[in-house]
Amino acid sequence: SMARQGSGAMLASGGLGFPPQNLARVVVWEWLNEHGRWRPYSAAVCHHIENVLKEDARGSVVLGQVDVQLAPYVIDLQSMHQFRQDTGTMRPVRRNFYDPSSAPGKGIVWEWENDNSSWTPYDMDICITIQNAYEKQHPWLDLSSLGFCYLIYFSSMSQMNRQTQRKRRLRRRMDLAYPLTMGSIPKSQSWPVGSNTGTPCSCPQCLLVNSTRAASNAILASQRRKLYPGAVRQSSTFAGATLWPVGPGAGMGGTAKGEGLRVPPGAFSPGQSVAAGAPLPGLNNLNQPGTQRGARATVPPGVPALPVKNLNSTGPVHPALAGMTGILMCAAGLPVCLTRAPKPILHPPPVSKSDIKPVPGVNGICRKTKKKHLKKSKTPEDVVRRYIQKVKNPPDEDCTICMERLVTSSGYEGVLSHRGIKAELVGKLGKCGHMYHLLCLLAMYNNGNKDGSLQCPTCKAIYGEKTGTQPPGKMEFHLIPHSLPGYTDSKTIRIVYDIPTGIQGPEHPNPGKRFTARGFPRHCYLPDNEKGRKVLKLLIVAWDRRLIFTIGTSNTTGESDTVVWNEIHHKTEFGSNLTGHGYPDPNYLDNVLAELLAQGVSEATLKD
Repeated sequence: SMARQGSGAMLASGGLGFPPQNLARVVVWEWLNEHGRWRPYSAAVCHHIENVLKEDARGSVVLGQVDVQLAPYVIDLQSMHQFRQDTGTMRPVRRNFYDPSSAPGKGIVWEWENDNSSWTPYDMDICITIQNAYEKQHPWLDLSSLGFCYLIYFSSMSQMNRQTQRKRRLRRRMDLAYPLTMGSIPKSQSWPVGSNTGTPCSCPQCLLVNSTRAASNAILASQRRKLYPGAVRQSSTFAGATLWPVGPGAGMGGTAKGEGLRVPPGAFSPGQSVAAGAPLPGLNNLNQPGTQRGARATVPPGVPALPVKNLNSTGPVHPALAGMTGILMCAAGLPVCLTRAPKPILHPPPVSKSDIKPVPGVNGICRKTKKKHLKKSKTPEDVVRRYIQKVKNPPDEDCTICMERLVTSSGYEGVLSHRGIKAELVGKLGKCGHMYHLLCLLAMYNNGNKDGSLQCPTCKAIYGEKTGTQPPGKMEFHLIPHSLPGYTDSKTIRIVYDIPTGIQGPEHPNPGKRFTARGFPRHCYLPDNEKGRKVLKLLIVAWDRRLIFTIGTSNTTGESDTVVWNEIHHKTEFGSNLTGHGYPDPNYLDNVLAELLAQGVSEATLKD
């Protein structure tokens, strides 16, 4: 087992932590879930929180401004709690620090695949431990030293529960790096400030931050000379102890609170990273600590903060550059104000009852599912044997369920015992030809819905009629007299899903435990054209087969035992496409037909 590395030093002081003096640290904001685990916010959200923090250390942070899926959440920096506006739930948050060379400093996220095939990031200390082992090229990693009963296998990129032997996939993903901060805290903030002694850290990362800060200061100063020819110039050296200007009204970025500098359009053109003629001190002498000098001028009051436009905006500022500039400015402790994104149009204008009509060619206006008890079908052995042919001389390949060779016994030998099924028996699935140990297919079937259907874990081919674990609820569908963007000559099909909270059944992750149902009723939209009506009919089949929703862990909130979407994308944004879940989207109807097909719901099912 490996020693725990790179864990964050949490220095809480008056609610807000801050790192040791003059040490560059990566800042990760985390919230406490119901199991007592600190869960990290994404890097984008952390940049946003840090930006608000620079403006007002006692303010509140609206998370929906960066991540539409976090729309109900607000962080109150005064009390260090996350507040959910629609339910009133409060959870503690903390500002935690990690080494800049660890995973969050590099923008590396490790995630595991949960039951509804969406991906959940690991807690940050686990993520860092996994990344350290991965960099050292360890073949596997035992997480028991961190209190987790899991083994990580890098060759197969999987996580195995040591008690149940259950395997899940894991993945390594590149994302935005988390924000960097320096240890010296500006005097004008109302946080406790330690004695400011010692020389700045001279590691390459800190030097890069300092030179970035110097470069940014130089850019700002050159702009300022154009805007305010008579402005006073001061210079501050990075060789001294203070990396932040300490003066009256010097806020988090050397500007009075809420003030900064607007770089006029054209200051960054796509071909050049800084304004013409602005010197870049410090970039050429990174290996000589303490030699950079950066110009920093007092900023006249009332100058708005430097905007970083939405990353997809068009205009004189190259979007990727604008984004990087924002991140660099942020790392350099300069004020960055992300311009407010336009609000998504989630719902159509109000529709009167008399204007709502049934969808032509579709029977009825509502589907209800009651608590259906699964029909006692054939035994698991019967189901598995129905879809496979025995293989006499299996090839010397891995069984991708247990990761053992097909020529040896199943990894489930001794864990599962079934009369008449020997651990070395191998079967080939009829349609796709993929081979597995019989015992492994049996274990997989027993771990699922036990609905008489089987799905190949390699190619996802479906044998029998796949059904899901959607809890009871109702689905309504009707026409409304409004058009979606991109479908101006059609009316709109509105689908309303409503699922109440309840108790999990035997097919769910935690039978007998309550599950929550957030955000219902959920409204979804399709164009009323031939293809839109076909999608509706197939969605009704998917609903009847309990495939639209499932119970699992929410990607957006981290809440477990809650109703979540199940791999069939829906458009929940009526009049815009800011979230990616709206219109116009010319490929959506084809994409959702492919997703329905992957669940075994095809046009052929409509002919039956």
